[in-house]
Amino acid sequence: MNIGGFMILVATASHETFVWCKLGLQNFSPVLSVAETDSLMAGYARLKPKILIVDLGLPGLTGTRGIGRLKLIHSAAKIIVLCAEPSDEVELSLFNAGVSGCSRIDMDPRHLERIVAAVDRGELWIRRALLPRLLGETRAHSLHRTWTGPTRIKNLSYLTQREREIAVLIANGENNKQIARRLTITERTVKSHLTEIFRKLGISDRLNLALQMMGPSSVEYEPSANHASPLPMAADIHVHDAESMRFDV
Repeated sequence: MNIGGFMILVATASHETFVWCKLGLQNFSPVLSVAETDSLMAGYARLKPKILIVDLGLPGLTGTRGIGRLKLIHSAAKIIVLCAEPSDEVELSLFNAGVSGCSRIDMDPRHLERIVAAVDRGELWIRRALLPRLLGETRAHSLHRTWTGPTRIKNLSYLTQREREIAVLIANGENNKQIARRLTITERTVKSHLTEIFRKLGISDRLNLALQMMGPSSVEYEPSANHASPLPMAADIHVHDAESMRFDV
């Protein structure tokens, strides 16, 4: 069974990590690999993979600095970082650098298939324990953006009772399927409500909806020249317990 008809590039100098990836990516094709940072940087723009799986321990990558270089070379690619056991600070810095997911390499390789599928859908794959800090940092970044117009209060009273219920569940990290099951409605209905919620609140994704639920108001802004977007505003966030749950859009 071939799940994905898109290119995946694996960058690792470790034979064991490559074998682990190979086991987890059996249902994807094509899957290419490089074992050196120079080869990765040289071929990345030419190959333009949809998903890059990169070993944080790849010699010469230089951590988040290397990730930043990769995003500049080919910004459209989704990057999944493999690491032994990163600290919260390292993992958050990786998301701030633009990665779509982080995975430990001591997990069952079958989890990699789930991670790739989630990231391909536009989700972030992040530990549940990091979500509050991720949201907090995102909100802090937004408060340091340049205001370009009058403050616009995004009043939650604009929402219907059902829309407010869905907004609360999204802020709690539930995905469309979980919300549909909890409210005894279809996923299509959940998506329809989400479209209305986003329209009424003037936002475009679940992460910003979660931020709305955390604070009383929001401000219309556009990034100033010296403030980069802190992280990808993905339609979905796949939050995982020590190793996973989900928060999608």
